[in-house]
Amino acid sequence: MTAVASHPPTSPVAPVGVDLLPGTEPWRLIDAAGALVGDAGQLPAEDTLLELYRRMVIGRRFDAQATALTKQGRLAVYPSSRGQDACEVGAVLALREHDWLFPTYRDSVAIVTRGVDPVEVLSLLRGQWHCGYDPYQHRVAPQCTPLATNTLHAVGLAHAARLKGEDTVALVLLGDGATSEGDTHEALNFAAVWKAPVVFLVQNNGYAISVPLDKQTAAPSLAHKGVGYGIPGWLIDGNDAAAVYTTVRSAVERAARGEGPTLIEASTYRIEAHTNADDATRYRDSDEVAFWLARDPIDRLNTYLRAAGLLDDGGDEQLRAEAEQFAAALRERMNADVTVDPAELFAHVYSEPTRPLIEQRNDLLAELRDAGDTEGEAR
Repeated sequence: MTAVASHPPTSPVAPVGVDLLPGTEPWRLIDAAGALVGDAGQLPAEDTLLELYRRMVIGRRFDAQATALTKQGRLAVYPSSRGQDACEVGAVLALREHDWLFPTYRDSVAIVTRGVDPVEVLSLLRGQWHCGYDPYQHRVAPQCTPLATNTLHAVGLAHAARLKGEDTVALVLLGDGATSEGDTHEALNFAAVWKAPVVFLVQNNGYAISVPLDKQTAAPSLAHKGVGYGIPGWLIDGNDAAAVYTTVRSAVERAARGEGPTLIEASTYRIEAHTNADDATRYRDSDEVAFWLARDPIDRLNTYLRAAGLLDDGGDEQLRAEAEQFAAALRERMNADVTVDPAELFAHVYSEPTRPLIEQRNDLLAELRDAGDTEGEAR
């Protein structure tokens, strides 16, 4: 049996300075073969396990459809999260309704799982709007394209909520590459000093574009970095949806109790290239990809659910039919041409437009009129 972390996520958190380090092996509940290897009492409820599987199936189909839309020219770019499904879905389902999610550019599946309209999610990658959804309605911050800037945003919101007496926890998603950024250092430090209710989930997929982890850090694991800030670091198997859910839920509850932030490293893998503009074969070989394909998070949970008598062929087919309907609806809506108003470039920049902004807007519209274009025409 694979060794598990010495400090499971549901054990009591030690005082600062004591037992902050993670275990030596990623903590898991269900192994790559779909067998239970952890404490059954730490498993999510059966209906939660089924919902984790359902959302991963839908999320995977959404991801594949978005990739196809990119090839068809309907999206400018799409960073696939295939292989990271357990992190995307498990973490989001562990949040409470009133908590906040701070995603990156690769976390479209997480945002869709949170309940945001998939067309609105893809508006950024379509080049239509930087954020096509209302962050306050869904409690989902705009997708963060620069590495690690969302870590500071999450800490700021969580700290502000605490000062106002609100019961709010912020979950911030970041990749292994983002841990090499100064923003992450500042965010971890401020979160620890303020005991801000923040959960940092690092999806360690092995590469920062083409840079492997051993070229980024000499730390035993990214979870070990928490000790330098006085933050508990938990190392988990990021392809085990049950472990991701249980761990993030425990960290959320810990933060809500006023016990401060948690740093979680989820060991996972990015199956597809960084984006459609990347040639992953230049920095990794097919054997490496095949190794991780055999550890697919959806297949893993499928095997467990079937062995536990919670899923059969009929139920699985029904879920996959639902996912196909989801993808078909998305495809139909994304194939519709978008009417773009160039004046929208200047909307919502300031609460009250500045004089230079108004002048720029008028200059652009005048230039478009002179060129025979008109405001609001489809482009």
